[in-house]
Amino acid sequence: MPELGARAEFLLKALVERYIAEGQPVGSRTLAKEAGLELSPATIRNVLADLEEMGLVRSPHTSAGRVPTERGYRIFVDTLLTVRPLQSAQIRRYEHELSHEDNPKQLLENASHLLSEVTQLAGLITLRRRNQSVALRQLDFVGLSAERVLVILVTQDGEVQNRVIHTERQYSPAELVQAANYFNETFSGLPLADVKRALLTEMQKTSEEMQRMMQLALDMARRVLLDEKQDIDDLMVSGESKLMDFPELGDIQKLRRLFDAFTKKRDLLHLLERSLRAGGVKLFIGSESGYEALEGCSVVTAPYMQDGRVVGTLGVVGPTRMPYEQVIPFVDVTARLLSGALSSLGR
Repeated sequence: MPELGARAEFLLKALVERYIAEGQPVGSRTLAKEAGLELSPATIRNVLADLEEMGLVRSPHTSAGRVPTERGYRIFVDTLLTVRPLQSAQIRRYEHELSHEDNPKQLLENASHLLSEVTQLAGLITLRRRNQSVALRQLDFVGLSAERVLVILVTQDGEVQNRVIHTERQYSPAELVQAANYFNETFSGLPLADVKRALLTEMQKTSEEMQRMMQLALDMARRVLLDEKQDIDDLMVSGESKLMDFPELGDIQKLRRLFDAFTKKRDLLHLLERSLRAGGVKLFIGSESGYEALEGCSVVTAPYMQDGRVVGTLGVVGPTRMPYEQVIPFVDVTARLLSGALSSLGR
């Protein structure tokens, strides 16, 4: 990062704040009024020329004014930004919105919507990975059609997961009840990790050694509990249409790439995984994310926890011209409030 003098820092800060507020290139005369310094427009033009040479601002072809570059935003956020802490009344209101829900998945959905509505950006939240220390309450099998069975997994913390599996033949309701009873009598109350280990051990036995109901129960349970895809984070996105309101994201090709990223989720999940490992609030500006679809965008993230254990990441996506002084503390507070709400479930 280049060394800036006090005058250059002041003008860069004023320029970034003006551009974030209005979205228009900032000229030297406008900046002179904005900064409130006894400097001539010519002097300010010289400082801006120096900032441009350092790669912190640039001149769009259609205007004599300047706009911040990604490097300019980075210096602004890291060294010049004055973060606005949330008021106590705001925090209490957001806490209320997240604390009255006792369904974990609905709680995460509420947090995603809250992020989007307050910031007017797209809200992101990774759905929690299955906690392997949570105990199994019960597993139920419900026949849907000739060769389709609904498997309902309920854990001791109240989380319910459903999965439809395909079977080789049709099973009667009585057979499914018998299989579920066997499984629950054997494994109910055990941590999911222990249940998985037991299933792996049972897989080493030959089917001749098992009773038919035991074989059926273990086979269907394995398909749900030993499926690696079930342990991979999923992503919930709220308010992506709000990004269409920003002119700088209005290019149809840019929007198509961005919305494609929301749909496919892989790149965003990878980015949020990097945030999870880093800990604390993390900010990716433009190309810092490493993904073409997020060029011209910034992503602000923070991990959230349950009972002191990090279980996922939340954040927002918006244009690089976002009000960082408001977004950063809000993302941080939302992560803390969600952590508290999740930790209080079942108490």
